[in-house]
Amino acid sequence: MRTLSTRLRLLLPLMTLIPLAAAETCDQLTALKLAQGAVTSAQPVAHGAFTAPQGGGPANANVYKNLPAFCRVAATLKPSSDSDIKIEVWLPDTGWNGSLQSVGNGAWAGSIGYAAMATALTDGYASASTDTGHTGNNPNFILGHPEKVTDFSYRAVHEMTVAAKVITKAYYATPLKFAYWNGCSTGGRQAITEAWRYEDDYDGILAGAAAINTTRLQGMQTWIAAQAHKDEAAYIPPEKYAVIHKAVLDACDALDGVKDGVLEDPKKCHFDPGTLACKSADGPSCLTASQVDLARKIYAGPKDAQGRQLAPGLEPGSEMGWSTLIGPKPMSLAVETYQLLVFKNPNWDYRTIDAQKDFARADQEIGRVMNSGVPADLTPFIGHNHKLLMYHGWADPGIPPENSVAYYKNAGTALGERMSSVSIRLFMIPGMGHCRGGDGTDTFGGIAALSQWVEKGKAPERIEASHSTKGVIDKTRPLCAYPQTAVYNGSGDTNDAVNFTCKATR
Repeated sequence: MRTLSTRLRLLLPLMTLIPLAAAETCDQLTALKLAQGAVTSAQPVAHGAFTAPQGGGPANANVYKNLPAFCRVAATLKPSSDSDIKIEVWLPDTGWNGSLQSVGNGAWAGSIGYAAMATALTDGYASASTDTGHTGNNPNFILGHPEKVTDFSYRAVHEMTVAAKVITKAYYATPLKFAYWNGCSTGGRQAITEAWRYEDDYDGILAGAAAINTTRLQGMQTWIAAQAHKDEAAYIPPEKYAVIHKAVLDACDALDGVKDGVLEDPKKCHFDPGTLACKSADGPSCLTASQVDLARKIYAGPKDAQGRQLAPGLEPGSEMGWSTLIGPKPMSLAVETYQLLVFKNPNWDYRTIDAQKDFARADQEIGRVMNSGVPADLTPFIGHNHKLLMYHGWADPGIPPENSVAYYKNAGTALGERMSSVSIRLFMIPGMGHCRGGDGTDTFGGIAALSQWVEKGKAPERIEASHSTKGVIDKTRPLCAYPQTAVYNGSGDTNDAVNFTCKATR
């Protein structure tokens, strides 16, 4: 629980942002006074006239083509002497639904999420996004700039939220009805951090594939890369990923009653890569002894000398995306986190990582500022009757799905069954990769389900989802509130969601 002094500290930025009288035009928002910064521009944008700045996302994406007319507001926020947080707030001229939807970032952030803002605007929301205080999706801001690290970790999102609410109220001359957060990966970490640190920023939070437990998560990502490259005999070339994936499906695909190239619940799959061991010389359809060992480590994750789990591994079904962690080069974000934040040495060799010793060092060095091991007690957030909707693809090849499952379970334990059941939902998505893609369904109305929950009290038990090939929907399937899974009714098209029921199968 927050102390009174902590609550006052968190509310101070909101109390010191003092808007002028409600603006009559978009241009007048440049006069809005922000105690932590200033509005740098406010320009009306005509229907379909928006073009993303160079380096700011897809320049000719269809998502911009039919954007409604809106007021585009940019501001710079400086909560510290070394802060330089850029934000944008988009305000629809007509059809505003009365709510704000802020959108998250990916990896090191460093840019405004224009495409995601466009989707929110099209759906009738005012929208906000931030670059988190630096330019470019890289870690060049880290060394010598602890305040910028704090901005990236959590402060920029909160300051953006406070300013966006004030700007929105000034433009429409009416308070917000509801505020929502929508983010995946780094945006999922931002989501969970917002729920914990700033419990009253958002009424509803959508958190996808949350990159929480940063020190252990990015330690695991670095450790797996090290296992693949410290002895190149263990390296599994990309052309063998399909061989392993086929073996997984041959062993486990039918366990859920439908053979469709997707594992409904990978936890029921006990595949052993040893079944692919080469009988003699190495070949394209088998694994050497070293490669078998590496594959087992990918599934198992790092453990300490006593065999205790230090971080979860990947799940069966993720094999086609293994280049994320064991490709020719390691995941840069993970290695850079340890080089620049943990060891403060850009030349640190990732292949030397010692999971037991270096994970503990990371916890000590950056655990607090990077919110590693974010506390699962969301009592203050839930106490405001706010809602958290989490999702994660079971085939995620970068962030272990167990990362989200563990947090959901821990949050339930901390809150108690009654509070958890009315406030938090987790949807595990079979066959989906990192935030999207994969052989499973990956398109679904997360924000729509969340808004129904927040505004009408209708907790989501089942969310309809679809898979498309070349823009044509070829499969629908229900997503089920964890721990339930979609079970085939026994008749009808297995590509039609109507023939599936959500049931507890564990």
